[in-house]
Amino acid sequence: MWTYIFIIFLVLLSGIFSGLTLGFFTLNLSELERKAKLGDGRVSKILDVRRNGNLLLCTLLLGNVAVNSCLAIFLGTITSGVFAAIISTSLIVVFGEILPQAVFSRYALTVGYYAIGLVQVFRFMFYPIAAPLARMLDRLLGEELATVWSTREIREIISDHKNSPYSSIDADEERIANGALSFSIKSAREVMTPASVVYLLERNLRLNNELLTEIRNAGHTRIPLFDKTEDKIVSILYVKDLIGYDIEANAELNKFARTDSHIIVDEHDKLDAILNKLMLKKAHIALVYDEFGIFNGIVTLEDIIEQILKIEIVDEGDKVPDLQNYAKEQFSEKKMDK
Repeated sequence: MWTYIFIIFLVLLSGIFSGLTLGFFTLNLSELERKAKLGDGRVSKILDVRRNGNLLLCTLLLGNVAVNSCLAIFLGTITSGVFAAIISTSLIVVFGEILPQAVFSRYALTVGYYAIGLVQVFRFMFYPIAAPLARMLDRLLGEELATVWSTREIREIISDHKNSPYSSIDADEERIANGALSFSIKSAREVMTPASVVYLLERNLRLNNELLTEIRNAGHTRIPLFDKTEDKIVSILYVKDLIGYDIEANAELNKFARTDSHIIVDEHDKLDAILNKLMLKKAHIALVYDEFGIFNGIVTLEDIIEQILKIEIVDEGDKVPDLQNYAKEQFSEKKMDK
């Protein structure tokens, strides 16, 4: 009777050591630290033990090996050698490895929280042997490397969470998060409104009723002004500045222009850098030039926000929803006419 109880006890110990080893080391240290910062009460106790990973590993492996050895020796004393080997192998593989590891790996955080007291007991018992081994591993291998995900991996993680029924992330949050992670790899050339469809005015034009009607029909709140050639944009006209102006004065547009309300960027500049420049200067328009100093188009704050939100923002003044596609259509029509 006591013999069978002792065998069951050894098998249970083997399963505990094996399961705890796999369970604790499926808990990523970086993830545990993040959960602790977010206030997960289960993590703080686990984190204290998990941080010293080599000591934990040596403790659990020493215990597992010791128990499995005792089980094999004990079975060898009560049965024949071959039979003992078959029984011990079967018990260890099924009840000491497969079942506990399957359970502990699936519920690692919960099991780790409730088993932390037992782990500390094991660590105290095996400390004289485990500590020197752990220190040797620390010197040979160094600190445990933190897990760092690439942008593409983070986007996949967000997508997986959105598709999971247990996640609170919805489709809109996934779209915006992916947009925020990817907009910085896009260049000004990819999102700009091409120069061919940018509404420009010559800065020396006189403001009269005809021009005011044209500006109103264009539907833009900010209009770039050029000096002599369209490649030389010198200022921005804010249409709101024309409110209340006496048309009879017949002043030049240059009178209303703002020379410090835009930035100049290269067509290869990334959107995150452009956004920082716009915010720093409190501007809404970036003028895009190529390496030869030719005006290629404009990037607005709205264009960048659209890339982050992954939607086309159309307000009541927009005549064309997507000016990039409109420019392509215009170019195709010109080619066909030729």
